[in-house]
Amino acid sequence: MDADAVAKAFVEHYYRTFDTNRPALVSLYQDGSMLTFEGQQFLGAAAIAGKLGSLPFAQCHHDINTVDCQPSGPQGGMLVFVSGSLRTGPDEHPLKFSQMFQLLPAGGNFYVQNDMFRLNYG
Repeated sequence: MDADAVAKAFVEHYYRTFDTNRPALVSLYQDGSMLTFEGQQFLGAAAIAGKLGSLPFAQCHHDINTVDCQPSGPQGGMLVFVSGSLRTGPDEHPLKFSQMFQLLPAGGNFYVQNDMFRLNYG
């Protein structure tokens, strides 16, 4: 398994889904998954989907600048760190963001165990 290729494929899938069909992201999380979004924590796929679905914008477009990954733990997981910018509408200024995922294997695929998101100001 080429970790960089897996990480890049995951990132492409995640942000394409976020931008076009946000409710479908729930399938990437499990009951023990945790999201920290701007300092607020959400535990479990349903709570995470609720948070992502409640964001105050209908449109979003992510532009990814960097994707870094490292192997994580004996289970074959990986850490994926993403930086980029997002727009919440065609007339909106881009906002810089960073996001970190811990992906763990399950049934031949990966799921998001941990997800941390922050806008980068300044």
